[in-house]
Amino acid sequence: MRSDPQPPGFRPHRVVVLALDGLLPFELGIPHRIFGRPKDTEGRHLYEVLTCSVRPPGPVVTDADFEIMVGHGPELLATADTVIVPASYELGPVFEEGVLTEELAAALAHVRPGTRLASICTGVFVLAAAGYLDGRRATTHWAETEQLQRLFPRIDVDPDVLFIDDGDVLTSAGVAAGIDLCLHMVRRDHGTAVANEIARRTVVPPHRDGGQAQYIHRPVPDPQQSTTTRARAWALGRLHEPLQLRDMAAQESMSVRTFTRRFREEAGVSPGQWLTRQRVERARHLLESTALSMDHVARDAGFGTAQSLRQHLQSVLGVTPTAYRRTFRRSERESGEPARPIPPARPSPPALPRPPAQPAQP
Repeated sequence: MRSDPQPPGFRPHRVVVLALDGLLPFELGIPHRIFGRPKDTEGRHLYEVLTCSVRPPGPVVTDADFEIMVGHGPELLATADTVIVPASYELGPVFEEGVLTEELAAALAHVRPGTRLASICTGVFVLAAAGYLDGRRATTHWAETEQLQRLFPRIDVDPDVLFIDDGDVLTSAGVAAGIDLCLHMVRRDHGTAVANEIARRTVVPPHRDGGQAQYIHRPVPDPQQSTTTRARAWALGRLHEPLQLRDMAAQESMSVRTFTRRFREEAGVSPGQWLTRQRVERARHLLESTALSMDHVARDAGFGTAQSLRQHLQSVLGVTPTAYRRTFRRSERESGEPARPIPPARPSPPALPRPPAQPAQP
């Protein structure tokens, strides 16, 4: 991504994408599309997105019928605030034996301790082989979770979720889940309003929670059967009201039992879980964009009381509504500097050690 001139003293968050041989062009482009768009109130890019290879600048093969030219070598990793490793179909001993190649280990040695790390799909095998995921939860494409767990028994592999935020290390499932992960990081860094605007420009859903199922039993409903789409649209317009499961089922002329089963098949979560997530997103938007009292925000989001609002945000985000608003809501007096990210839902682990300079022997 071309970097626009920035005023003295301003430095955007640098995202470095590690392009490996056999990469999927679609997944390589996700970080550039998502992080390349956000700007602050003065029109300055909040992120700088650059791509590097494990070798000196030059061509990198893809899984398609073309190569890409990468203009940076592995030394660029030393300058990153966030490193993202997309999927590759040519990981060799990393995928087959769980060990880094000498070339890859030398490249990762440039990553500074404390750098935020993220993977898309099978990129998780690189982070795992480097030792970054020991003792942590992680995920990858559902078809590769058994291989990940077999090679790395010290990792708590979750095969069912779209992505996992473990503080300074984040992992995602395949393809579209990489979009969800990158939007989540923007949301964590700069709030829902910024992330939602990027989603709108990218024409994707603004928020799919990381805990949503990777594989939904019926992602495309049978055209001969009723769906739960109308009920969800009906509920979204009434989040501020007490909503009963039987009322949602009635919108589709279904029994509660049939509606609940069909809803989970289509959305990947129960109606109750889905409602709570929508209300949390509504509360986040109100906290960022309005000066409404906590009681008013709680009522408009459907939580009823400020105490209930506090409990739900504390559970989902790990912060109170007051702390969330203080982090993300900018007053007219502010200069437009990027907002500080909220802390992760659980305390961040200590700074990551550097991976070994040489690969482990099989």
